[in-house]
Amino acid sequence: MENWNISRRVLGSSLVAAGVAGAAWRASAAAPKPAAPPPTPPAEPLPAGALPKTTPEAAAAQSSGERVLCYVGGYTKHGPPEANAKGVTLFEMNPDNGVLTHLSVFEDTDNPSFLALSHDRRFLYACNELEDYGANKDSGAATAFSIDPHTGVLTKLNTVTSAGANPAHLSVHPSGRFLLVANYSSGSVAVIRIKDDGSLGERTALVKNSGPRMPERAKDNPPGNYAVSDHSGAHAHMVQADVAGRFVLVADAGLDRIYVFTLDPDHGTLTPAKIPFHAMEPGSAPRHFCFSPDGKTIYILGEQNSRVVVADYDTDTGAISPRQSISTVTSHFRGSTIAAGIMLHPNGKFLYVTNRLGNSIAVFGVKPDRSLALLDEVWARADYGRSLSFDPAAKFLFVANQRSDSITSFKVDPTTGALDFTWTFTPVGTPTAFAFTTTKA
Repeated sequence: MENWNISRRVLGSSLVAAGVAGAAWRASAAAPKPAAPPPTPPAEPLPAGALPKTTPEAAAAQSSGERVLCYVGGYTKHGPPEANAKGVTLFEMNPDNGVLTHLSVFEDTDNPSFLALSHDRRFLYACNELEDYGANKDSGAATAFSIDPHTGVLTKLNTVTSAGANPAHLSVHPSGRFLLVANYSSGSVAVIRIKDDGSLGERTALVKNSGPRMPERAKDNPPGNYAVSDHSGAHAHMVQADVAGRFVLVADAGLDRIYVFTLDPDHGTLTPAKIPFHAMEPGSAPRHFCFSPDGKTIYILGEQNSRVVVADYDTDTGAISPRQSISTVTSHFRGSTIAAGIMLHPNGKFLYVTNRLGNSIAVFGVKPDRSLALLDEVWARADYGRSLSFDPAAKFLFVANQRSDSITSFKVDPTTGALDFTWTFTPVGTPTAFAFTTTKA
């Protein structure tokens, strides 16, 4: 069996999925059950863009003249492994059925693999996942766009270096004054000032992570998992401030650590917190994280071991205190899987995770004590779900399927957390990231 090394540069090699016993993606977490026949697709789906007047969502959208727009980023050049995207693609979403209608593509940007909106939703930021940008041809970049308030069409403001290779994630600090960028291959984090006009200014900080080499696999790996994450060095995979904006956290998938910094609100410099990092399970490759609505619980996703760690988060010190680790695949699963995206429903009651290779979506219920229970594992209907996102009303969950060049969508039951496949496949080349917003018609 091939030794699969999931890294930013090695992802180009072809992966052949290992066997999954009994189609584990169908199994409920509660107990084994026979697979139900697939639901029948709707014979007459509503035309794209149609807004039936019979639903509250459609009526509200029509009366207010509000449009739901979706930006999708992806790989446009020498991507891992394919690069079929054309740039940042703009869709309009039907608020009743979740159908995405293609509007336009902004092509003058390379590998916009992750997207983030400004807090006032007037600007869009993309990390350009490159390693040959800039005067020295050794960096990636970040690009700022203005958004037309009526059409959603993008206008490029400027592009600046990220001061590190292959930036994989970015976010806007709650103050709105700084863009935080995680450079995967360089294992560094850059802070870039955001100007009043939304464009990107000077870099105010650059911090490089360092630490001992970690094992390729965690001990709590799913059975039969041959997929490994790149532990050759520091690999900053996500950077985001906590809910209050007091601390900036960095998930380093190469060093198996969550780093914690304070950010100077005036100068944009980063300083290690009193507890500078939390060590995760060796080999687990912490990839992404999300917070509970009150910011007192953090859910940390391990890419390699496909587990979510639930931890108490001290908002005064940035300290992380784990109290649960739970698998993103059912106990019936056998084979290779590697987790990718994590999102908490806005109501705080359900958490969703995408599993690549196994091609499933884990559905967790959030208990009163903030711990998780695996409710179901749903077949994603496509290949290599890189990321996921809710629409602004959290009525639909969308998955960017990197290898099958498609977006799939699921209707979300806000009471049970259950996902109901919409039978809608939206074609788009090598999708990796979403950014939803609303505009006036």
